[in-house]
Amino acid sequence: MATLIAPRKEAHRKVRKGKNGGVATRCNTVAFGNWGLLSLDNERINGRQIEAARQAITRYVKRGGKVWIRIFPHIPVTKKPLDVKMGSGKGEPQFHVAKVKAGTVLFEIADVTEEQAHEALRLASHKLPVRTRIIKKEEL
Repeated sequence: MATLIAPRKEAHRKVRKGKNGGVATRCNTVAFGNWGLLSLDNERINGRQIEAARQAITRYVKRGGKVWIRIFPHIPVTKKPLDVKMGSGKGEPQFHVAKVKAGTVLFEIADVTEEQAHEALRLASHKLPVRTRIIKKEEL
């Protein structure tokens, strides 16, 4: 079984849901690699989905090239057990999510051919709950 992506320590065990609207103002350019996977929607992406997308990329490029994960699931999500009545407090933390805004670069890849990068990022996009676009780093 793969390791689950989650924070080692937390300041607060339970947090409120909050809002996730608007367009990304940070993490919105390809900074490390040559190609990136850009989110087109606002959504919460959990650690399992991030790990599944990472595995899809690394399997396709046969562990060649470099991969950067630009998002991390910091936010705990709570859930109450089945058949529990309303009230009696907030549920226990079940998993962690990353709040992703439209325009956020999710993954970056380098040291592979353009065709390999395109196909690897396409396979990764199928594992994620957001619409995505593959972008290339702008040549300065």
